[in-house]
Amino acid sequence: MNSILAAKGVSKKFGDYTALNNVTLEIPKNCIYGLLGPNGAGKTTLIRIINQIAYPDSGAVYFDGELLKPEHIANIGYLPEERGLYKSMKVGEQALYLAQLKGLSKAEATKRLKYWFDKLDIGDWWNKKVQELSKGMAQKIQFVVTVLHQPKLLIFDEPFSGFDPINANLIKDEILQLKEEGASIIFSTHRMESVEELCEYIALIHQSEKILDGRLSDIKKEYKNNIFNVGLQVAEENGILHKLEETHKIWSPNYLAADQQLEFKIQLPSNDTSALLSYLAEKGKVNHFVETIPSANDIFIQTVNSKTIS
Repeated sequence: MNSILAAKGVSKKFGDYTALNNVTLEIPKNCIYGLLGPNGAGKTTLIRIINQIAYPDSGAVYFDGELLKPEHIANIGYLPEERGLYKSMKVGEQALYLAQLKGLSKAEATKRLKYWFDKLDIGDWWNKKVQELSKGMAQKIQFVVTVLHQPKLLIFDEPFSGFDPINANLIKDEILQLKEEGASIIFSTHRMESVEELCEYIALIHQSEKILDGRLSDIKKEYKNNIFNVGLQVAEENGILHKLEETHKIWSPNYLAADQQLEFKIQLPSNDTSALLSYLAEKGKVNHFVETIPSANDIFIQTVNSKTIS
């Protein structure tokens, strides 16, 4: 795999508490990678190690094929969940200061900031103090500062926190555009709908260990359980489900008399649907027969619960 970042056997303890235990994962270049897990799972510790705020007790992290070094920080942009703007400083003054810390000249930083402030329609905030801004407004500023130096790797920790739906959608579009322009992105969130919309790959960390990772579409296929939503057009129900219940699990049956349609969910013992479809075709017209694909939220809950119980 051509990866922008690879963690190999990374472990980290704080006293007697194990934050990460032998975590190995690879983040492909030019993708959005969901880093998921319950609170306290170890995600933040891993992110801090990538940003060299903390260091692993064992294992190693590689950035773009090289052992992670201090100079790699210039190629990483990090938007933490807990925001870090100075409340009493003016927005423009602070943005320039932070941009120069990332290695940009004042002239180049000013040019790029003007581009982003115009793009996000926030030009009139330049001389406002951060404490005058709402949480969502301050979040926009921090997003700009995070991406301004055009790093190879971006790490967004709950990037939509504090945003109304319109601005959340705006930032989502910007994240997708950054990916299209070549950035690699680690996306940490508890919002599973955002994972569905944005992430091509995911890793799930629970109780300090990685318990799942891979391409999201492949993981969904692995978690399929042969459940189908069925719509069958018939004059009346007439015992059709009674026969099926002898060999299949069925739930949510509903007969819509006005449409003469019987709707239900059914779980097959295998992925062979031919016998069931033949039976249904004998009884009426099959209007729909659609397999239920588990959502990222379903997979998250199922996997975490199974590991917790075990």
